[in-house]
Amino acid sequence: MQVVATLSLKGGVGKTTVALGLAGAALEHGVRTLVVDLDPQANSTIALDVGSATTATVADVLDEPTPSVLRRAIAPSAWGAGLDVLVGAEQTERHNHPDPGPKQLVRLAKALERLDRVEHYDVPRLHDVNGQAAAGTGSGDRYDDPPEPYRLVIIDCPPSLGQLTRSALAAAQRAVLVTDPTIFAVSGVQRAFDAIQTERQRGNPDLQPLGVLINRVRPRNTEHEFRINELRELFGPLVFTGVLPDRAAIQQAQGACMPIQRWDTPGAREASAVFTLLLGRVLRSERARRTVAATAAPPATR
Repeated sequence: MQVVATLSLKGGVGKTTVALGLAGAALEHGVRTLVVDLDPQANSTIALDVGSATTATVADVLDEPTPSVLRRAIAPSAWGAGLDVLVGAEQTERHNHPDPGPKQLVRLAKALERLDRVEHYDVPRLHDVNGQAAAGTGSGDRYDDPPEPYRLVIIDCPPSLGQLTRSALAAAQRAVLVTDPTIFAVSGVQRAFDAIQTERQRGNPDLQPLGVLINRVRPRNTEHEFRINELRELFGPLVFTGVLPDRAAIQQAQGACMPIQRWDTPGAREASAVFTLLLGRVLRSERARRTVAATAAPPATR
């Protein structure tokens, strides 16, 4: 299971857009995914069209990271089978202390480690965006059989470096840094890199930056071109080659609670291609991590 955090220490750059686009790409390619909505605004939960009311939220999971609480906080997305949400809530803000202790920072990581003990078929069935029963469900209200384990977990972080974002970095193996091509881009990306390095030294050596994704790029905009070149000069290959264009289709799809991959316009297809490339990079990093882990493992004894 690969855990990826999408973060930005500056608000309004489209961090949730990237989390949703990556989730949509995973759904289209059959990668079973859980989105963890760690932002107290809970925009991912809304956009993913979680129609069933859960009896717990991620705030409760951070209070008590047990399988029973985790089970009550997960709901399926109406986008389609294979995509679930650890639902967000405004109450999550109570966990966003500016200077948390070590025990507070590892609660999310502990919860995600216990996902294999959660009976996901207890999650109520939802209908997909076409009104059809989600694939893999029976005629009742529950999944007939437990689905495959999650292959990907996407954590949508709040735009600040408090306990919530640091908890995400403590739980993740990779981080996608989201920015826009403005004068504040370089300082924001640098602070995000510093936060990743700090967390690596503090207790999560597996954490690595997957790269920097530049969002809301306008074609033939001189200022945007200058800032993109500036980011590439400073951070080199860590800046993704593909950039997300500033397209109305992205906001339209989110407003309709649909994945951008099913919004049939040229702008949507352009954005979808970027998210497909991002998913490919995520999956390749997972394979690389497994290879390194297998190489480092001691030989089996007879």
